[in-house]
Amino acid sequence: MFHAPQGGSAMNELLDIVVSGQEEVLGFLSEGGVVIWLIALLAVLTLTVIIWCLLRLSMSGVWTGGHKTEKAIRHWRAGEVDAAVQTVAHRRSIRATVAHTAFVNLSIPAYTEQHALSEVERVAKRKLAETRAGLKFLELIATIAPLLGLLGTVLGMIAAFQAMQDAGVRSDPADLAGGIWEALLTTAAGMAVAIPATMAVSWLESQIDRLRLDLEDVATRIFLPRHEPVSEVQKAA
Repeated sequence: MFHAPQGGSAMNELLDIVVSGQEEVLGFLSEGGVVIWLIALLAVLTLTVIIWCLLRLSMSGVWTGGHKTEKAIRHWRAGEVDAAVQTVAHRRSIRATVAHTAFVNLSIPAYTEQHALSEVERVAKRKLAETRAGLKFLELIATIAPLLGLLGTVLGMIAAFQAMQDAGVRSDPADLAGGIWEALLTTAAGMAVAIPATMAVSWLESQIDRLRLDLEDVATRIFLPRHEPVSEVQKAA
C-alpha cells in the first residue's frame, strides 16, 4: 500500500537539495578563482540593471498604449484646449508629458509655433535620454564579461602549465586536463553573463525606438492645423 511521505521527511529532502546546490555553486566559484567571483558580481549587477530598466520603462508608460494621450489629441483637434490639457495633466507617461508640453506652449500667446516646437523637442529628448539610463552600463558588462572570462582562462592555463613544469617527469597529463577544464569555466561564465546582457540591450533599445516614433507621431498630429484648409472648389461654391 502506498503511503505519502510525511511533511518532515519532505522538508528534510528539500533542505538537502538546497544545501547541495549551495555547495555546488560555492565549489564552482572557488574553482574559478577571483575572476569567477568578479563575473558573478557582474551577473548580479546585470540582473539588477535589467529589472531597474524594465521598471523605469513601465513607469514611463512605454507599454500603456497612450490611450489618454490619444483622447487628449482628439480634444485638441476639436478645439477643446482645456479638456486636452486636463486629460494629460499630472500624467507620468512620456507621451502624456510631451503632449501636455505641446498643448501648454501652443496656448501661450507670446510663443510662436516654432518656440513651442523647440520646447517640445527639448522635453522629448530629455525624457528619451532618461529612458536610456542603464543601457550603457549593460553594454559595458556585455563587453567586459567575456574579456574577464578569457583572462581567467589564460591565468588558469598558465597556472596549470606551471604546475606541470614543476612536476617535471612525474607530471600527469590528467592534472593538466583538469587545470584547463577549471580554467575554461571562466570563459563559459563570462559568455553566460554577456549573452543575456546583449539581448537585453537590443530589446530595450527597440522599445525606446518605438517610443521615439510614437512621440514624433504625437507631436506631428498636435502641430498640424486643427481645421482643414478650404479648397478652391469649396470657395467657388
